[in-house]
Amino acid sequence: MNRPGRPVLLRRAWSAGRLRWKRRKLIWRAIRAGRVLTPVADRTAAIRPGDILLFTTLRNEMQRLPEFLAHYRQLGVRHVLAVDNASTDGSAEFLRAQPDVSLWSTPASYREARFGLDWMGMLLLRHGHGHWCVCADADELLVYPHCDSHDLRALTAHLDARGIPGMGALMLDLYPRGPLDQPSGGGSVTEELPFFDAGPYPCQVMQPRRNRWVQGGVRQRVFFADRPQRAPTLNKLPLIRWHWRYAYVNSTHSMLPPRLNDLYDGPGDPRLSGVLLHSKFLPGIVERSREELGRRQHFADPDAYAGYHRALTEAPVLWHPGSLRYRDWRQLAELGLMGGTGWTD
Repeated sequence: MNRPGRPVLLRRAWSAGRLRWKRRKLIWRAIRAGRVLTPVADRTAAIRPGDILLFTTLRNEMQRLPEFLAHYRQLGVRHVLAVDNASTDGSAEFLRAQPDVSLWSTPASYREARFGLDWMGMLLLRHGHGHWCVCADADELLVYPHCDSHDLRALTAHLDARGIPGMGALMLDLYPRGPLDQPSGGGSVTEELPFFDAGPYPCQVMQPRRNRWVQGGVRQRVFFADRPQRAPTLNKLPLIRWHWRYAYVNSTHSMLPPRLNDLYDGPGDPRLSGVLLHSKFLPGIVERSREELGRRQHFADPDAYAGYHRALTEAPVLWHPGSLRYRDWRQLAELGLMGGTGWTD
């Protein structure tokens, strides 16, 4: 059996040391982020051992919040910890009135806080250790095999029994049949946005963190066909039994330590996984895109994505003959977009 030579071992040790240093730096950033967060409604004293927690950062999400909270409550989330980034649409007032929500606010730069990760990292560090934690944006609704009959408590008990510290998910963009500026019908997310692309969703493994990079779907097809390498990353790790030594690196797309990135290989992975139903394209996206052209808060290189936001302001039609109408988690499992359907057996 061939063993790695000394140069290879030294490179591995150097890389591992750099990643440990990066993880410590991210944790320190999270600690410092607490300085800019003002508690609005701190009800964390009500959190009990074993409670499943939901963490989110948001700005002007009143359109989504009622369904977002109802969805995760139904899945068994017991407490929500949210950071509001200077909303002006009543989001903060709505959240403050919810008895199972703890709320912090900040007017600080979303982009400079690593797109809210530093704020969420502080809350995870302070309140998430030892809990199963869902980390999701307000436009992401998690579904998984048998979610209509088995809640997150059952799911996490299954993962605990097998020593699995988390579950990955594909972020699946939903969209309407017509142009993006069509008026709202007032229905649920899947009624307003009933269509999605079944694929392709290729996955790459990136070194040295071993993070996965899944791309494809409607945004690549419509907005990045000529530069697919710029298409959004669609794999996420939204459900983790949190430890204070963990850190998200790039949204919830990747984590440190690197072994956590091995939890999910994207669509086609037979292991238990989920799908985040992504409601980015609800009515209002056209105006939000116009705003983002000025705010420049959602990408590390805003100029590179200015064309994407300009295209959204033109209210394109995303539907095409290959679009599928969303039905339920069974459909997604049949398409290979989530795995592990036998976990309840």
